[in-house]
Amino acid sequence: MTTAASGTAATASASANPGVGPLLRAWRERRRVSQLELALRADSSARHISFVETGRSRPSAEMVLRLAEHLDVPVRERNALLLAAGYAPHYPETPLEDPALDALREGMERLIRGYEPYPALVVDATYRVMAANRGITMLLDGVPESLLTPPLNAMRLTLHPEGLAPRIRNLHEWRGHLLAQMERQIALHRSRPLRELYEEVAAYPVPAAPDPEEPDGSAAYFALPMRIEHEGRTLSFVSSISTFNTPMDVTVAELAIETFLPADPATAKYLRSALS
Repeated sequence: MTTAASGTAATASASANPGVGPLLRAWRERRRVSQLELALRADSSARHISFVETGRSRPSAEMVLRLAEHLDVPVRERNALLLAAGYAPHYPETPLEDPALDALREGMERLIRGYEPYPALVVDATYRVMAANRGITMLLDGVPESLLTPPLNAMRLTLHPEGLAPRIRNLHEWRGHLLAQMERQIALHRSRPLRELYEEVAAYPVPAAPDPEEPDGSAAYFALPMRIEHEGRTLSFVSSISTFNTPMDVTVAELAIETFLPADPATAKYLRSALS
């Protein structure tokens, strides 16, 4: 599911660090939690938290996981904390194609097919497209074959000047939204592959988008829409992203299901007729 480079980066990050203490302190400060508050959450003491962070005390594997849970540390980074503390990783990283994840994979595919005619797809931590439904395929009509060669990447497909970008009528807003989303993820996950993807797509020349149209006055958008041209008409979507609750596997933790909801009645009507 996730790239080998991503896992290697996490391991290298842990091994290059002098110990788990500075990593835990960095996560605590990132979450803006005091040592006392973290101690109360984790049923410990501020003195012990201080000793752990300064390297005067080596936490048990159970304590590392408990602190990581209360600091809402991503699953991959929890493994990195354990490695830095001298313990084996706790969470497996099962390839998505592994038979052990057959039920998960089939369930996601049923979910996005059931969402049709509206677009939906599944991406991993670096926006590789793991599955997509017919609604997504329809929007990709006309995209050059060079961008459709596996592995597909949702960010490249959207922001590349030969991808969807020239057809997005509110490209400036939508591009800013996507780049800000990636920046938040980079701050949280410290992923080298994600940073490299961000630098790539942020450097794309921004194509001249079509002249913006005035939205239909009857449409009251409840979230920022993506307004995209398709076969001579403008379709409007708002997106939502779902992840798995309390994942116990790195692969599962980094999967996201993105669905696109029609933002106006005209878009919904067109999709029902086009993909009936």
